[in-house]
Amino acid sequence: HVDDSACNLASINLMKFRRTDGTVDVETFEHTVDTMLLAQEIIVGPSSYPTEEIGRNARDFRQLGLGYANLGALLMSNGVPYDSDEGRALAAEITALMTGRAYRRSAEVAAAIAPYARYVENREPHNLVMRKHRDAAHAIPEGFGDGEVLAAARRVWDEAVELGEAHGYRNAQATVLAPTGTISFLMDCDTTGVEPDFSLVKFKELVGGGHMTIVNRTVPLALETLGYSEEQRVQIEAHIDEHGTIVGAPALKAEDLPVFDVAVGERAISHMGHIRMMGAVQPFISGAISKTVNMPQETTVEDIADAYLQAWHLGVKALAIYRDGSKTAQALRTDAGQDKDAAAEAAVELAPPPEPKPFRRRMPRERQSITHKFSIGGHEGYITAGMYEDGTIGEIFLTDIGKEGSTLRGMMNSFATAISISLQYGVPLETLVRKFCYMRFDPEGITNNPEIPFAKSMPDYIMRWLASRFLDVDTQEELGILTPEVRSRKMAQEALMRGDTAGPSNGGGNGGASNGGGNGGASNGGNRAASGGAAKASPARTSQAKSAPGGSPPEHVPAPSAPATTRAAAEAFTDEPPVLPAKLQGLDLGPACGQCGGMMQRTGSCYTCSSCGNNTGCG
Repeated sequence: HVDDSACNLASINLMKFRRTDGTVDVETFEHTVDTMLLAQEIIVGPSSYPTEEIGRNARDFRQLGLGYANLGALLMSNGVPYDSDEGRALAAEITALMTGRAYRRSAEVAAAIAPYARYVENREPHNLVMRKHRDAAHAIPEGFGDGEVLAAARRVWDEAVELGEAHGYRNAQATVLAPTGTISFLMDCDTTGVEPDFSLVKFKELVGGGHMTIVNRTVPLALETLGYSEEQRVQIEAHIDEHGTIVGAPALKAEDLPVFDVAVGERAISHMGHIRMMGAVQPFISGAISKTVNMPQETTVEDIADAYLQAWHLGVKALAIYRDGSKTAQALRTDAGQDKDAAAEAAVELAPPPEPKPFRRRMPRERQSITHKFSIGGHEGYITAGMYEDGTIGEIFLTDIGKEGSTLRGMMNSFATAISISLQYGVPLETLVRKFCYMRFDPEGITNNPEIPFAKSMPDYIMRWLASRFLDVDTQEELGILTPEVRSRKMAQEALMRGDTAGPSNGGGNGGASNGGGNGGASNGGNRAASGGAAKASPARTSQAKSAPGGSPPEHVPAPSAPATTRAAAEAFTDEPPVLPAKLQGLDLGPACGQCGGMMQRTGSCYTCSSCGNNTGCG
């Protein structure tokens, strides 16, 4: 073996040379070896190599790697167990024939062109190796394998040595046994390289995810060779499809079970069965054998050490042991692996379905909208709310807020865009309103909207205005938005607190609230209620409530004075904000005082209450 070099690989599907009687078509096999080796030899020169040194060595020694695949299927189809003297003899004969014919062809090419560049300095050791290959071929015992193959192997080795002594060899190496893990499927093989079948039913993991099911197609031919009837073959095959193993199949004879032994599973070939097969074919391979020696999961360190020692005694050049289950993922699995996958899939089925991805409900090309003008502490602007066909809100636009290019305008436009996208992706308006209302920062102040008398910021006003148009009355009342519906509900509650059981009236009269005028405490169609109006109306309503059935007026009972909170609430229900006179006088009003409830005025960068002197921090 030459370090820093390369060899061109090629493999032959042995099942293609099996005759119907189970023998090997020697003539066709020899022709195939001649053609394959010549093709491999031709591409050594024009091939590209990863480094200059590898390229130089590859061209100086011209190593080739001709091999085969489907040996396990060939043995099974002939009814020969893999771990048997007959199986090892046939494998040795086929390998000897392949390598002998390859070197014979190499010597012919050397005679026509020239030996490999470094042959002269390696002539004696190379020719010595050829003689050892020939001697090993003559040492194969007769009576176990295929007599025709053995005779051909001995013949071609005699010819290969004779031609090599006269002309040299074109290639320093001719054969190896590659794993053929991928190309074997392209060649329509049931088994790879020199391997037995991994399992009668197996699953190959795919690089892109998932797996493919591979069922051994040699079993029917093996059963036919062993003399089973068509009906028995159908029953046995059905058992394998159902259980993934041939063990327990009906009509199968116990003495035939070793024919169907595989690498893993209930009928697994022992690790020494693998090593003995490698020892049988190694004398006829130029290079090494790439083969997996499968060992069970309970294998000990001592077992592995003994396996390497036994392989050394048999002259095996390379040994690769795989202890089952030692890797998280492996290329081939049996039905046991499938059971694990089935359990995993069952767990996935029991798991809750994944959350659906958000879907954006885009606005129609033409839609209705509402435009509202607002003013907050002297800052004016417009809100436009676009709606879907069903009347629900889907977007907002803010215009004329601040000067063009100002930070305020840019931030508010960004805010409107974010709200619009949120609404279109299904975020409830109520969630947005509760998140953004009552945020406090400049600009803040008194508004000209009686439903929202005071705004703590522009987002506060915008979200509360949206709530007043698109949310239910309960939410509006909770958020302190004084829509007409909320006012009516408040007046009714105030009337009940004062003992007026008549409640609000829609037709006028002396009710607590009237839409048509009259003497009620609050009227949308008549005079606006003055400060303290609700308290002044209480004696009259109390007197009416206590009138005698006959109509004679009862003795006058003065009503108790209304509490301050009642008067403040009644004042808040007026159409005009109570601080409007102060605004008209040019005072820069701020938030309500936390001490007395009065309106605070701006003093520098802070606010000071003109009633109690409280300020927001700077004095």
